[in-house]
Amino acid sequence: MRLDKYLAGAMQIPRSAARALVARGAVTVDGAVCRKADMPLAGGEAVCADGKPLDREEYVYIMLHKPQGVVSASTDGRDVTVVDLLEGAYPRRKLFPAGRLDKTSTGFVLLTDDGAFAHDILSPRRHVPKTYRVRLDTPATPEMARAFEAGVVLADGQAMRPAGLLPDQADPFWATVELRQGVYHQIKRMFGVLGAGVNALHRTAIGGVELDPALAPGRWRPLTPQELERLRAAAQPRSKKKNL
Repeated sequence: MRLDKYLAGAMQIPRSAARALVARGAVTVDGAVCRKADMPLAGGEAVCADGKPLDREEYVYIMLHKPQGVVSASTDGRDVTVVDLLEGAYPRRKLFPAGRLDKTSTGFVLLTDDGAFAHDILSPRRHVPKTYRVRLDTPATPEMARAFEAGVVLADGQAMRPAGLLPDQADPFWATVELRQGVYHQIKRMFGVLGAGVNALHRTAIGGVELDPALAPGRWRPLTPQELERLRAAAQPRSKKKNL
């Protein structure tokens, strides 16, 4: 990778600004001042700008707490998007949501610019679990839980994979749902077949990684290395997973 491209990615600045840094002698590579913006980097070099060490991430992985009224998209002509909530923190990155929540739904949205990673998270063959807290307009019942476990057939005849449904013992109008596939409006449609309406839906976890309770609606943070590793493990091909 060229030095100016590395600087642009690491510092989130335009390539022209990176070249200007190099030209004024503000960049060192392995302790030596470098004035060649096109210098090739093999990887592993210690690069500093104005004396500060740089570490360029190949990809970005963000945990975001989506509030109501925000759309799960990179851009939108009318509404605020989940990417807009980053407020320009990654101007050189083409971030997108790896999976969607309805405009009225809330909770964990994963943002990244790693297309292969997102594909694995979303692939029906990978069975990555996603967990939701759901508020119903009628109490959840054991019969509903058994129907989810057996696999609900939607009104259009589409058969859903078995899913988990655990009614809240303290308030049966609330329930926890775990899905291992992603079909448009899946939870609402599954409950609709069973005669229940969904009043609120909040995603609490993806692949066993829980939404950070310290993140208020609209706030975000990068995934930790441990969280990223857990997601990668959850997205392994089913034949490679253990204890299944």
